[in-house]
Amino acid sequence: MSSWSRERNQRTLLFLVVIVALVQGVILNPKACQLYPSSNGSSVVCQPPAEFPRYLPADTVYLSVEFFNLTQLPDTTLQGASNLRELHLSNNRLENLSAEFLFPVPRLTVLDLTHNALIRLPPGLFQASAVLATLVLKENQLEVLEASWLHGLRDLWHLDLSGNQLRTLPPGLLANFTALHILDLGNNQLETLPSDLLMGPLRLKRLHLEGNRLRTLGDDLLRPQPGLCYLFLQNNKLVSVAVRAFRGLQQLEMLDLSNNRLASTPAGLWASLGGPTRDMKVGFDISGNPWMCTPELEDLYRWLMANKDRMFSLNDTRCAGPEALRGQTLLAVAESQ
Repeated sequence: MSSWSRERNQRTLLFLVVIVALVQGVILNPKACQLYPSSNGSSVVCQPPAEFPRYLPADTVYLSVEFFNLTQLPDTTLQGASNLRELHLSNNRLENLSAEFLFPVPRLTVLDLTHNALIRLPPGLFQASAVLATLVLKENQLEVLEASWLHGLRDLWHLDLSGNQLRTLPPGLLANFTALHILDLGNNQLETLPSDLLMGPLRLKRLHLEGNRLRTLGDDLLRPQPGLCYLFLQNNKLVSVAVRAFRGLQQLEMLDLSNNRLASTPAGLWASLGGPTRDMKVGFDISGNPWMCTPELEDLYRWLMANKDRMFSLNDTRCAGPEALRGQTLLAVAESQ
């Protein structure tokens, strides 16, 4: 084949590629987003220096527009992408979203807004998002949260509000989230929690409350969740845990109470955790607390002896007093009793 014929064929092929791309709504240029077609639908991935997509293939099921430092998105961003299942907008600087933003994508199941600058959500944002299962609002600038902002979510499975500046939560926040399995409220500034916080979910498995300013854990907060498996309370300011706080947690596999201000715990607190019929499969951590190793800890000593094989940070779980026992590990004291 002559060089002229080869060149003509290459130009014809390129022309056909361009035509197909235009039909699919993709603009071919050095700054185009990456398009990954498949039999299940197209995935569109955009990162700098790519330009923000003006068009999306009609069969788009996955869209990632991350690390652009965008402060706002056009209202028409998702027009024509009614099959979209996952939307990832992390690591931008989004300050707000319009109430109609998600209306074109009623089949959306995952929305990731990690590390933006959102201070509020518009009421009505999720009115067309009945099947949304995962909502990640991690590392934004939310100081308050209103229950009305989440209205419309009926099938939420995972809610991540960690790394914000939340000081309080409204009553009834999760009242309609019966399918919720994972709730992450870690690394906020919460000092108290509404008593009805966990009354809505029916099958919560994982609860993150670490990195807040909680001072007490009452009897009632965890009672509605007997199937809870993972409980994270580390790095708070807990000085007391109510005697019935863990009662009924028959399936708890992991408990982290490290780095709080616990000097003692009430007798009976540990009875429902661990043991031969309630195996804490992953383990527990109570290190970094100022434990006063007095006879009042006898109940905890017995529990430690029965569950020591599942104890994390053993060498960091030490007595702060009395003076004669200061610096000794809690387990060593328990073994000497």
